[in-house]
Amino acid sequence: MIFGILSAAVQVVFGAVLGQLAAGTVGLLVGAVVGLLLGAPFGWASASAGTYGADPKGIFLFVVDHTWSLLNTIAGALFLALHLVFGHQLDRVVSAGSGRVNVVEGVSPRYATTIGTVCAGSSPGIQRHEDVHVFQARLLGPFYLPLVALNYVLFTVAPVWLLWHDHTNAPINRFTRYFEIGVYPHVWNEAIAYRIQGTPPR
Repeated sequence: MIFGILSAAVQVVFGAVLGQLAAGTVGLLVGAVVGLLLGAPFGWASASAGTYGADPKGIFLFVVDHTWSLLNTIAGALFLALHLVFGHQLDRVVSAGSGRVNVVEGVSPRYATTIGTVCAGSSPGIQRHEDVHVFQARLLGPFYLPLVALNYVLFTVAPVWLLWHDHTNAPINRFTRYFEIGVYPHVWNEAIAYRIQGTPPR
């Protein structure tokens, strides 16, 4: 429970400080409310699922997620809040002691999606792949999401990945396949994760 309360408090304080810097007192209040709207569901979910263990590893992961990787945690909190709005369920068994919050339902039935420490729609056959994304976010902290977004933009407008793409087994013969079979699996964070577990879409 203490981790959940602390998580919500950190996000409220962060929102308030950011709001204060942007727009003074009004910004502080707005930022605090936004932080509460995101932090409270995430805090509840992480406490309810026992995401962070009380051992040194769990404490360390909590500290990383709420300092260096706080922006990723907040992005994940927004992702989680949207899932909860749509009535999606926590996977408490898988989340317990894992350092992440798992949601049973995914964004798409074909793919799992991980943002920050929130993983949606995963399964044992792809969980290690998703855990790579959690690790990447913790390692790169505030640089992770911008670097991923930048790579998506770069590979969309300048498809250098065509030079090493497997055209025989994964032909790019439709507009949608350009993104799903081409851009997506070649972006750096996915390319690394697929080396750990899973097969890129064909």
